[in-house]
Amino acid sequence: MDPNDEVSDHLGMNMHVPALALLISTSVAAQDLEVVSTTPPRATLVADVGSSISVTFDRAIDPSTIELSTFHAFSRGAGPLPGSFSISKNGRTVTLDPIRDASPGEPVTVTLGNGIRGLDGSSLRSRGHQFRYWTKAREAAMEFEVVQSITTSAFPGEQVIPYGGTATDLDGDGWIDLSIVNEETNDVRVFMNSADGTCRIDDFLQPTNPVGAVPSPSEAADFNLDGRPDLCTANISGDSVSILLGNGDGTYAPAQTLPTGNGARGIAVLDLDGDGDLDIASTAYYSSILVLLYNDGSGVFGDVTTYQAGISGEWSIQADDLNGDGLFDLVVGGQSQVRVMLASESGGFQTQSTRSVSGRTWQLNLGDFDGDADVDVACVNSFSDQGYIFLNDGSGTLANGTNYATDDFPLASDIGDLDGDGDLDWITSSYGGDWFLFENEGDGSFSFHESFDAPIAASCSLPVDMDNDGDLDIVFVDELDDSMLILQNSGLNPPDIPGDFDGDGVVGGADLGVLLASWGPCPAPCPADLNGDGVVGGADIGLLLVNWG
Repeated sequence: MDPNDEVSDHLGMNMHVPALALLISTSVAAQDLEVVSTTPPRATLVADVGSSISVTFDRAIDPSTIELSTFHAFSRGAGPLPGSFSISKNGRTVTLDPIRDASPGEPVTVTLGNGIRGLDGSSLRSRGHQFRYWTKAREAAMEFEVVQSITTSAFPGEQVIPYGGTATDLDGDGWIDLSIVNEETNDVRVFMNSADGTCRIDDFLQPTNPVGAVPSPSEAADFNLDGRPDLCTANISGDSVSILLGNGDGTYAPAQTLPTGNGARGIAVLDLDGDGDLDIASTAYYSSILVLLYNDGSGVFGDVTTYQAGISGEWSIQADDLNGDGLFDLVVGGQSQVRVMLASESGGFQTQSTRSVSGRTWQLNLGDFDGDADVDVACVNSFSDQGYIFLNDGSGTLANGTNYATDDFPLASDIGDLDGDGDLDWITSSYGGDWFLFENEGDGSFSFHESFDAPIAASCSLPVDMDNDGDLDIVFVDELDDSMLILQNSGLNPPDIPGDFDGDGVVGGADLGVLLASWGPCPAPCPADLNGDGVVGGADIGLLLVNWG
């Protein structure tokens, strides 16, 4: 969009609308308002973290219908991306300018609700519109160093069984925190980032956050649109889903737990009904159904319906737009199959393609692996000791899978651009072995890069920028050792400019905040200790101010 076409801020100010559009009668509604294009484009992997988000429609829109409830974005790492809205002079392009950056190497989900109206009286289709893009990660050598090993237990001997979790900035300080889901203690434990550029985290906050029995997969989202990250978990033995609304300081409100089918195993977040808020889809393995949970807009879930995926033993589930129509589809993994179910504009889902796998599909990931701007599928299959990559032809039809050998009993699959070359790499976690890292060759084929030893049982990995240097680090979770390993990408990656701790090329207030957070004795590695004397103090402030601006 031409920046000269942008006009006044939508928050509290009138927008310019074309005089011609004002003459159009709103009493006669045309066909549905349609999205023509988006910036960043759907499925791109190299969007700038500071990108504005623009949506161009096929006609002029009613400015009064553009608000947080109808247009919002969520970065998996940074959390909600609130901001101000503007509209182009022709009235067709709406731009959200977030007040904070997204995180590097992370997916950003944009949701448009059906409350958006055109000046001609038309409205966005009833199921709304969603798209997801990924931000660019900094180039890195994929040389990893363990900088911290930390227990998930409250006391020696406590059995916790951390299966995995989410990595999201919970307190808005610009540093990514961890919410770890624990199958034995039936809770979520929050580890706040030390915010000193070392990749380290603090001991978990107490009290912990109780959820349903044996929670396993989890997803972060902003369910009540208050600008604070929330969390949902699928609870295996509890036959339920729990929703935790975030307080914005690393704590969560008490969980709302809703019964589902037997053996809740998978969970995905999407707008199921097009009203602009985020709903939940979950699998129930023993009931062999999908369970759809509807949000009332305030983060309260009441309506629960079931849906038949038509495969045996629904286990894993993920959501994204696989055919480019602006609706989030479902990919479901079962006992021996992976199935793509395309969202229908009239409601529900229709099977598009089904592919066989050799073993239970424990976990799925969705992203563009071959660079063709279509969303592909990765999964791991527990009993066969294999992972699969399925490439999408653009219609949601998957080609036959390419299988890759993993360590024993793979149960987690995670993706991210770990070398910063513009494609998605792949990590598998194996309960009977270790973590394997596969490097993407750029065309959706993968080569084995490295194995990382697990203390006992590799259960999950989180590729995420823990030290704010722009590349992806890795958090490894070991469920039988009740511990996490944090690995920093390419060594310690000291900033190029002394005092530029967040790597944005400018020494400013955010960097001063990092230094003050590390004030006092600070054993190495300590980026804030600019003079290397083991203490962060006045001399370090002086060195930081030398490079200010």
